[in-house]
Amino acid sequence: MRTSNQNDSDVVFEVRDLEVTFGTKRGESRVVRNVDFDIHRNETLGMVGESGSGKSMTSSALMNAVVSPGETSGEVTYYPPDGGEPISVLDLDEDELRRFRWGEVAMVFQGAMSSFNPVKKVRGHFVETLEDHNRDVEAGLERAHKILGDLYLDPDRVLDSYPYELSGGMKQRALIGLALILEPEVLVMDEPTAALDLLMQRSIVALLKELKTEYDLTIIFITHDLPLLTKLADRLIVMYAFDIVEVGSTDDILYDAAHPYTRSLLNATPDLKAPIEEMQSISGAKPDPVTNVPGCSYHPRCPMATEACKAQEPPMEDRSASHRTACIHHEDVSDEIPIPAKPMEGELQ
Repeated sequence: MRTSNQNDSDVVFEVRDLEVTFGTKRGESRVVRNVDFDIHRNETLGMVGESGSGKSMTSSALMNAVVSPGETSGEVTYYPPDGGEPISVLDLDEDELRRFRWGEVAMVFQGAMSSFNPVKKVRGHFVETLEDHNRDVEAGLERAHKILGDLYLDPDRVLDSYPYELSGGMKQRALIGLALILEPEVLVMDEPTAALDLLMQRSIVALLKELKTEYDLTIIFITHDLPLLTKLADRLIVMYAFDIVEVGSTDDILYDAAHPYTRSLLNATPDLKAPIEEMQSISGAKPDPVTNVPGCSYHPRCPMATEACKAQEPPMEDRSASHRTACIHHEDVSDEIPIPAKPMEGELQ
């Protein structure tokens, strides 16, 4: 736990040695493994990787929201705005967590279809959230009207509707509005567009760009869909085998990816303008959270793997001031695994 208030004012979350484990009949399952990263204030940080790579569990750990019997360890430090006293999130008690969640950091979970109580009108969800956090309900509903309007919804119609009376896109936007009702600084979005069609996905991404500016937000956007992030994220974290294998600016990742897994993800991404035979699936199976693979976790699937990759886990190395990767062959990867010169360009125009 940090005792000093001295910190780069640009950092809102500092994560060190983060682990999430579950006990199973087969042994200890580590679904987040020694993860280190910072989140910068007012940035949009994208977290990408295959399903089951540890993205959602990492985001839950940021809020100390991993459900039992999961256990979270390490350090998650939140730095409030205006030089407030740092908060060690994993040391908060239940009352402190209640105030921290929604008030400082709010989360939009995947699956808006099932996030609302079907027998309660949307207005009731807003009122319940305000009352549970001892906020003025009348003032809060006035804010709800503004937020829903900013989300291009008719506030009165939405608030007076049951969830089943709204389309999927309307429900998703209403859920974003509910997450913003207590004026959080950080908005965590876990696969928020997974159940929506392509046009609605694009609409939600465009709205998030507007909301980020309007409400002075830091956004963490979790997805396995790289094209969604090309026009939204400032930085990208790539996760594989429950750990971070690469981090850099969006341009770093899209145009100069340094890890074989990242390049394979780019080559496996559908492009409507390219021949289908140019798509390349990632061979092999995803890693087992119970089994510890010696050396680099990606080596069983990596076309560049050598004996050195099997012997020792690679450290994170700097490619530039903004770009780091965990691959001992990062200097050769561009020759061995080419990627499109302009990957996914125009996908979200």
